[in-house]
Amino acid sequence: MTSISQSFKATVESKFSLFFFPALFVLLWSTGFIGAKYGLPYVEPFTFLSLRFAITCAILFMIIAIMRPPWPKSSRAVFHISVSGLLLHGLYLGGIFSAINLGMSAGIAALIVGIQPILSCLFAKKMLDETMSRFQWFGLILGFLGVGLVVAEKIFAFKFGQDNATVIAFVAIAVSLIGISYGIIYQKKYCAGMHPITGTSIQYASTFVLLFVIALTTEDMTIQWTGEFIFALFWLVGVLSIGSIFILMYLIQHRSMSSVTSLFYMVPPVTAVEEYLIYNQSLTSVALVGILVVAIGVIIASKK
Repeated sequence: MTSISQSFKATVESKFSLFFFPALFVLLWSTGFIGAKYGLPYVEPFTFLSLRFAITCAILFMIIAIMRPPWPKSSRAVFHISVSGLLLHGLYLGGIFSAINLGMSAGIAALIVGIQPILSCLFAKKMLDETMSRFQWFGLILGFLGVGLVVAEKIFAFKFGQDNATVIAFVAIAVSLIGISYGIIYQKKYCAGMHPITGTSIQYASTFVLLFVIALTTEDMTIQWTGEFIFALFWLVGVLSIGSIFILMYLIQHRSMSSVTSLFYMVPPVTAVEEYLIYNQSLTSVALVGILVVAIGVIIASKK
């Protein structure tokens, strides 16, 4: 009886983690766009990100001083962890914040970054020898089409300009797309054995150095310490930089690339619902259909 009960308990825990952690990750990750929208009116993008990662590093280093988790055993491991951090955090967030700050529509940004699951799976096939069935590819493509339906209204409302700011915004969002697409694969290939706390602290420290140098050389680093900015800053630090990233590291280590990357399709729909609830923005019937299409696509892509 004991072995049966233990087996049942293990099965329940496995099913719980199968649905709970992905759902929690999508929910937390989606709030990053809301936090950026709250904070960016009061600070320039790289100054905002530099301050965010500085505070996050300070918190993690205090946790390390108390818990004393193991550090990487070689300089090569530190190098790979730093590179993955620059890709996952520096290029991805730096690109998104810059593009939105330059006036890019959130819908356009979401659609371009929405290519990420497909691009990541192409990288995974080459670097990790992970194969996907035609059924899974169909799910990825279906999910991308669903994202397009969710953000269709914002896309059609966006006016493509010919000025330099528009061109730079598209370059920035392209950099963001490459950073997150390749960064997830790099993390799984070279950093699978890193300790989540010390490894993440190294990633954030290397990212902070890069973003601080960019802020120091391109921005005046002025901050308006309003209530909205302070709330956005500490939300992004606690919920995004600590909570959602640890969940992402767990998912990368324990799930296939197609199932992990397909979760990013759910972010724009969940963000659209959050904007509807918080900012009272419209949620059209087309967007609701898109949310359903995305959900179906994610379920298909996650099946082995």
